[in-house]
Amino acid sequence: MAEQKSPRMPARIYGDILNRIIEGEYKEGERLPTEHALAGRFATSRPTVREALAQLRADGIIATRHGSGTTVVRRPDPNVRRFAPLETLSDIRRCYEFRVVTESGAAALAAREADDADIAAIRREWDNMQAVVEASGVGAKDDFAFHLAIARATKNAFFVASLSAIQEQMLFSVNLSRNLSLVRPIERRQLAQQEHLAVLEAIRQRDPERAQRAMREHLECTLDRMFGS
Repeated sequence: MAEQKSPRMPARIYGDILNRIIEGEYKEGERLPTEHALAGRFATSRPTVREALAQLRADGIIATRHGSGTTVVRRPDPNVRRFAPLETLSDIRRCYEFRVVTESGAAALAAREADDADIAAIRREWDNMQAVVEASGVGAKDDFAFHLAIARATKNAFFVASLSAIQEQMLFSVNLSRNLSLVRPIERRQLAQQEHLAVLEAIRQRDPERAQRAMREHLECTLDRMFGS
């Protein structure tokens, strides 16, 4: 009974199911075992199982349809386990969801408010990232510096404070994303840099809608590259 009440049990179930999906034991389009079967496997209650399944649904890994049960809809990149504990993936997704909302707005505001010095600063950070990509490095701090330069270009200290408050989470997630890219063909490593350039160019051309769209697409694509196989 003590294990049933453990706050770690939902995380354990989450990690176990996610690992089986990554391994291919539960394939995309296939049903998961029933809540009853999973509760039996982990010697816990069905509500505890539901908590773990709810998190997997929120992460876009599984989907539940009335009359069809719960099926696998997405298999994360198998290499993700080399660089991050599986239980951290939900936090990474939540971080990116926050960033999509916050930073797309920041990019739009930067396109309206940035002066020549701000744009030059953003460009310098892009150049730094480009050097890292060409050297096959990771460059998480350079990536953060690029996004922070955009926040500063808004002339609104709250955007800077927001990014600074989640710097640790951002560095962790960017490290994961960039390490995953290093085990992929070089074309994949260049995708994020092209997306960053699209944001920079939209800000340089004073196009708020385009800047907002480019930032949103960059962050959403980054997330897709991590959670898609």
